[in-house]
Amino acid sequence: MAVVAKLRYQRLSPQKARLVADRVRGKDALPALAMLKFTNKKAAVYIEKTLKSAIANAEHNFGMDPDKLYVSRILIDKGPVLKRVNPRAMGRADIIRKPTAHITVEVRERN
Repeated sequence: MAVVAKLRYQRLSPQKARLVADRVRGKDALPALAMLKFTNKKAAVYIEKTLKSAIANAEHNFGMDPDKLYVSRILIDKGPVLKRVNPRAMGRADIIRKPTAHITVEVRERN
């Protein structure tokens, strides 16, 4: 049985978050948490938060053992882009794009 936790509309680049997600995909849940704790990337904080939520969901809602859980799937999807305008010389404007991401973490119990 798969247990899912989602973090949506987080202000970070999906491309940069995928680099962190690739490191923990398929790993056991508790070692993955330890790995994320010491990863020096902004995305690691949010992925760690979502992974903790998925582990808590599995333990509380379905009575699964946290020691047997592993990260079966982790998706970083693109969210809406916030567009901001920065004034430039001679009446022109630059558009600043502030990307958002949706993080989905799925954990399963190992047999």
